[in-house]
Amino acid sequence: VHRLRSVDNLFVVVQEFKDYQFKENKEDALKDLEDLVKTLPWTNPLKVWELNNSLKKKKTKRKKHNLQSTASKEKLNNDGEEEGTDEQEASKQEDCAQNAAGVEPVSEQDTEEPEGVASRNEEEEEDNEQSDAKEELQAGSGSETKAGEGKTGEGDAKVLKFRVTCNRAGDKHSFTSNEAARDFGGAVQEHFQWKADMTNFDVEVLLNIHNNEVVVGIALTEESLHRRNITHFGPTTLRSTLAYGMLRLCDPQPTDIIVDPMCGTGAIPIEGATEWPSCYHIAGDNNPQAVKRAANNICSLLKKNENKESSTSLGIPLDIIQWDICNLPLRTGSVDIIVTDMPFGKRIGSKKKNWDLYPACLMEMGRICTPGTGRAVLLTQDKKCFAKALSRMGHIWRKGQTVWVNVGGLHAAVYLLKRTWERAEEKRSFW
Repeated sequence: VHRLRSVDNLFVVVQEFKDYQFKENKEDALKDLEDLVKTLPWTNPLKVWELNNSLKKKKTKRKKHNLQSTASKEKLNNDGEEEGTDEQEASKQEDCAQNAAGVEPVSEQDTEEPEGVASRNEEEEEDNEQSDAKEELQAGSGSETKAGEGKTGEGDAKVLKFRVTCNRAGDKHSFTSNEAARDFGGAVQEHFQWKADMTNFDVEVLLNIHNNEVVVGIALTEESLHRRNITHFGPTTLRSTLAYGMLRLCDPQPTDIIVDPMCGTGAIPIEGATEWPSCYHIAGDNNPQAVKRAANNICSLLKKNENKESSTSLGIPLDIIQWDICNLPLRTGSVDIIVTDMPFGKRIGSKKKNWDLYPACLMEMGRICTPGTGRAVLLTQDKKCFAKALSRMGHIWRKGQTVWVNVGGLHAAVYLLKRTWERAEEKRSFW
């Protein structure tokens, strides 16, 4: 489950309520949430959480073991060392298999989106609310924590630390997310005799309220999985999960040449090279700073691959170049797939510039893309400008599918375009 590329966060569902009836009075509604804690089936989800934690502990032990083994490599013989890593890998796979059996991954998304293109605004809301809820929950539960300190928590010798995070959407609730997190958290603390801690917690209980739908869960990921490949972030770095969804949409086949002509920090080509190593990926940008960041991200990934004990890879099938999107140094019809995040005209560029940029981009992309079989997946929030540009380029691009996505609170669209058999006009040849 942890190897899923298309989800931001994993949590095990304690219970889900499709049509939860909230009381109109704030006090009554919050009292109901408190009473809910006692009735929830916590046992199995907590077992999954424990299993997940034992997997994490094994991973950190393995890292320590690797550090020790590299330090004393001279003393160890080769056979013994190889045997150890094989055993560890086997135990890792076994754990993953067990884990997969008990965990239900949930990503907040519409069914229309490509698998797991998850929305960001809820997480951002969550971050803002956590900071406010922090003081309230600590203030409200400071006196109660001492009662549970000496007791054992869920089979452990030490008292578990926890926090409650509430994501709330909808305007018919009489309470705020902070109030729900505070009161629900107080009830969880009384029920388990755990200790509230907003930063150094063992268990994160999630309370997701969307209109009348309520999901209670326990988090299995400490930080969002979308950060997995990127170390150097730019002003508009795309989430790895969204990049994966866009690549999935164009169905890459072995030996395909995939180009991201406006790569920024390289989120799309890096995700592509990691997940589709049998394709060849080319990335470019006109901004030297962006190219530098992307190159740094590739270096970090190569270092990470070197450190993996089972990795035998000699590199990744990815090149990065500084270029001009309107004059790409690529042969006509030489590219199978184009995947890119186009400038929205907010943080980078402007809406006014997009009116000239979009048609020029589509024209040049049409030139390098293979007629008949080539396809492009393009993300933009400037939908009006894109629609106009596409209508002008209708002879070389046909719109196949549109998927609506939420990018940092902005309502954006991912367009799947198919290349027609029509020949694109060439400005000048590089060859």
